[in-house]
Amino acid sequence: MTKPESAGHDYDVVISGASLAGSAAAILLARRGVRVALLERRSDPEAYKVLCTHSITASAYPVLDELGLVPALEKAGAVRNHARWYTRWGWIEPRAAPTGPELPYGYNIRRSTLDPLIRSHAAQTPGVDLLLGHQVTGLVREAGRTVGVRASTPEGEREIRARLVVGADGKDSAVAKFAGVPTRTHENARFGYLAHFRDLPLRDGIAHAWFLEPDMAYAFPNDDGVTVLAVLPDKKRLPAFREDLESSFLAFVRALPEAPPIDSAERITKITGTVNYPLHSRKATAPGVALIGDAALTSDPLWGVGCGWALQSAQWLAEAVASAATGRGDLDRSLAAYARTHRRRLRGHQFLAVDYATARPFNPVERLVFSAAARDASVARHMHLFASRLIGPLRFLSPMALAKASAANIRHRRATVPPASLSRTRS
Repeated sequence: MTKPESAGHDYDVVISGASLAGSAAAILLARRGVRVALLERRSDPEAYKVLCTHSITASAYPVLDELGLVPALEKAGAVRNHARWYTRWGWIEPRAAPTGPELPYGYNIRRSTLDPLIRSHAAQTPGVDLLLGHQVTGLVREAGRTVGVRASTPEGEREIRARLVVGADGKDSAVAKFAGVPTRTHENARFGYLAHFRDLPLRDGIAHAWFLEPDMAYAFPNDDGVTVLAVLPDKKRLPAFREDLESSFLAFVRALPEAPPIDSAERITKITGTVNYPLHSRKATAPGVALIGDAALTSDPLWGVGCGWALQSAQWLAEAVASAATGRGDLDRSLAAYARTHRRRLRGHQFLAVDYATARPFNPVERLVFSAAARDASVARHMHLFASRLIGPLRFLSPMALAKASAANIRHRRATVPPASLSRTRS
């Protein structure tokens, strides 16, 4: 076990939760000279999250690269997550420009593969102690700030002191609760169920998503020839699903445009899901505490952003607090910098997600952009950048972007409406 350098702290940082966000933060902090205790309530190092989109957005690729995980992901069979999206105007199919570089990508990989991989990577990182079977049961507080945790362990209760406690313990974060960080909850008017299928062919071998207004569905090809297939209907359809989940799930999928041929594929898991998945937002810091991943912000699963944002928030935290966590800077100021970055990078995305989670139909701006993206390659590429979370809402819906979308729709109309009709319209 790492020996403390001072009597006041057992470690520089204690992280609760050794999944994506926690393991990534532990690695990135330790590489910057921080002594980290990485606590995981489950005792099995192979444990993994079940309910997930199993997809990492392209915005998180730089984090994967910094972690050194890209070769391991490729070796494990992770699928580069290019996608096409169905709308009432047809399919949006982003493709690289003929003379341009390949479109940015992240990876689709099952959490049963990903979680043990990144957790093992963390355990092998000098400066990280992975403590399995350690569940945080409270915080140690002095003079109004958090200075450690109390944890239930296989050997009994234990107190671990640190300059900083990090909550990487999911949407129902115990660290956030014990620290008194309030939760802002937004209702999700959709429910979701998913299952895994083997040998389920998809056109071009890439991910599919269906915007059915208000219902949603997606199919993400993953490692080992497994496809994650999910449906996210309006809650008005919930009574029928509850009456016969399997029949309702399969009927929903069979009715999709260009439906995946599920009847000829092998379903290898049960149909699992949740009828209530609200969106959560929390302030990312408190005195002596930082929240990352779903503990800070839980978005709508239909967008598949959770894994990517878990990795990115871990990186933002490490960049902001590493020096202060070792006693070489002002920790409160460093935490404030992390909170600003988290808010600036994610608040706009979450605002749009909360609005669309009401299961409303497309608004006029969305109709403009989605229809244009189905008709114009450059608009489709622009939408790909936003879906990959490589650009924010302000750039996605900038005046120039909306003007390009309008021009694309005008060109489409001129190409499809007979000249005589155009003349009558002008007159």
